Amino acid sequence: MRKGAKAVIVGSVFTVMVGGAGYGAFNIVNALNGSGGGGGTAGSSEPAVVKTGPPSGSEVKDTSTKFFAAWEKGQAAAAAQLTDNAAKAEPLLTSYGEAAHITGVKITPGAAVGDSVPFSVRATVSYGGKSKPLAYKSELTVVRGVTTGKALVDWEPSVVHPELKSMDDTLVTGASSAPPIEAVDRDGNVLTKEKYPSLGPILDQLRAKYGDKAGGTAGVELAIRHATPDTADTPLLTLAEGKAGKLPTTLSAGVQAAAEKAVTKYAQSSVVAVKPSTGEVLAVANNRTDGFNAAFLGEVAPGSTMKIISSATLIDNGLTTASGPAPCPSSAVSESQTFQNIKGMKPNENATLSESFARSCNTAFVKFADEVKVDSLTNEARDRFGIGLDWQTGIPSFDGSVPAAGGPDTAAGLIGQGKVQMNPLNMASVTATAMTGAFRQPVIVPLSLDDRTPAKASGLSSGTVQQLRSMMNRTATSGTAAEVMAGLKGRIGAKTGSAEVDGKATSDSWFTGYRNDIAAAAMTQGGGHGVDASGPIVAQVLRAG
Repeated sequence: MRKGAKAVIVGSVFTVMVGGAGYGAFNIVNALNGSGGGGGTAGSSEPAVVKTGPPSGSEVKDTSTKFFAAWEKGQAAAAAQLTDNAAKAEPLLTSYGEAAHITGVKITPGAAVGDSVPFSVRATVSYGGKSKPLAYKSELTVVRGVTTGKALVDWEPSVVHPELKSMDDTLVTGASSAPPIEAVDRDGNVLTKEKYPSLGPILDQLRAKYGDKAGGTAGVELAIRHATPDTADTPLLTLAEGKAGKLPTTLSAGVQAAAEKAVTKYAQSSVVAVKPSTGEVLAVANNRTDGFNAAFLGEVAPGSTMKIISSATLIDNGLTTASGPAPCPSSAVSESQTFQNIKGMKPNENATLSESFARSCNTAFVKFADEVKVDSLTNEARDRFGIGLDWQTGIPSFDGSVPAAGGPDTAAGLIGQGKVQMNPLNMASVTATAMTGAFRQPVIVPLSLDDRTPAKASGLSSGTVQQLRSMMNRTATSGTAAEVMAGLKGRIGAKTGSAEVDGKATSDSWFTGYRNDIAAAAMTQGGGHGVDASGPIVAQVLRAG
């Protein structure tokens, strides 16, 4: 809920408490006679008035006009006092004129739409004898202060610049924190954030880490300096070009383009593609409103895609085989918790593991919860698939977590719920390991670039690999993934998944699959079943590969 909405609600509730008039009226607060408190005149019965309800059109215009005027004059403290969070607003507004060296600010407001005012900014950035014009558009919202009743600017860093997201980020102008890079894909094609928007934050991270190793020289730029540790500056305007150093990556321009296009069709989606024979990352794309690299850094339940690791656990611990028993009842109980299958799934007490895997039967896996040890799934994920180890991909990544949790979490973990946390990078790697039998830690830049030591795991036996491949192929050709994978030629396999999230009516959509020497995994938050959103994303990437 926006701060403005909160202000209105609090004010309205207070109006009811004192028995005042309805929405948009004045609250009447009796002054403390003779006490000097309460905001009234000491010794008088004059009441103090505190406005409630949304600001009027005239208040929106008056507040925004005063805010713009103070901002233009470089009066950071005065401008901050016109917001509902002066403590956060003042440092950023101060950095605008000082650390960022932005002068000659001219703000032109547009026509207000309700309580929102769009505006354009024109200014000049000057540093070290270099100057360049700066122009951009933004927007602010005027709200009612909760305690004062004054009309105030609803403070968001994006008011100052639309690329500012965090409350503690600042603006700086000077020598760039790292020399620029010219990132190239595996075939020498140049990768730019303009052509591949998803790569924007990743290219910034690569520049911050490898800029001084790629042979370039620093330039002068206006940039966002992020408060989050290990986060690269985000350049906004270049005053003096540096010399870009060439940085090789493992990415494929063709697969990246397909991934970028695929995620645009589904909001809050992320996908990663890897080359199973080498572990090289071929593509990473995100379509998220928050700009977060969930493909590499997400920490969410993977749903039934986890059954790849769970099946390997059952096979490697001698509990069953692909052709062995894995009954699929309508419900199963573990540690007094009842687990169900998706609506409409018919029970089959004679099902094999392969059939229960291809149908994505939850209860078949839950039934094994009493037979596996508390740490069986944890050990399989770490020792065979490399999950939870310190991956050295070249940029920050979350490397998966399968904790040894007892009670009902053991059963939940077998179906990718409970405390299990993954992201598309992790599941693409899991799929690659299941396909080849070898864990090859994913990388996005060559290990030789900075002599990184990759994480190592023992991988899978040939017998387990053969069984996993057959189950994933069955899923892709006649199971839950068949419709999505239809038309894909070559050696194929897949696993669907949906993960329930507390407090959300719609599950997260998960899908992972392989085709020849490419494996891909996708996650769409709130996307429903695996075939609803993530499945089409993965299929499109596999076709490109």
